[in-house]
Amino acid sequence: MAATQRRGRKIMMEPGELDAFLGAQRTCRVATVSADGAPHISPLWFVWDGASLWLYSITRSKRWSELRRDPRVAVVVDAGEDYGELRGVELSGTVEVVGEVPRTGEPLAELAEVERLFARKNFGIDDMPHDGRHAWLRLTPDAITSWDFRKLGSL
Repeated sequence: MAATQRRGRKIMMEPGELDAFLGAQRTCRVATVSADGAPHISPLWFVWDGASLWLYSITRSKRWSELRRDPRVAVVVDAGEDYGELRGVELSGTVEVVGEVPRTGEPLAELAEVERLFARKNFGIDDMPHDGRHAWLRLTPDAITSWDFRKLGSL
């Protein structure tokens, strides 16, 4: 799902580019809404399964308590240093908790592939380590906006 972007069609990522980008990046920035309405942004590791962004969050964090109170979220994943190489994705929607809280590793078919992908991407192993402090949030985005300024040179 991609949102219509004004200049976007020229610089937006195609579905395969978006999947490759989200598959390669490790850190996202998660924006939540505090109880007083103020935005709160924090970095977090993630994994993309082609349809949903999976966030593995500490359950005793400000982010976790804010998302339990108000599950609306915006997430940005970006890369690049120079203007002509900037690229990224913004995903927004509502998160849902999947699995036990905190996650202790109880077998759950819905998390098997996600945890394998996360462990391989972030730790270089196949078995997900569980510390009893984290739990899974799934964002199946309502909107996705992407940009790849490297395409500007070819316009």
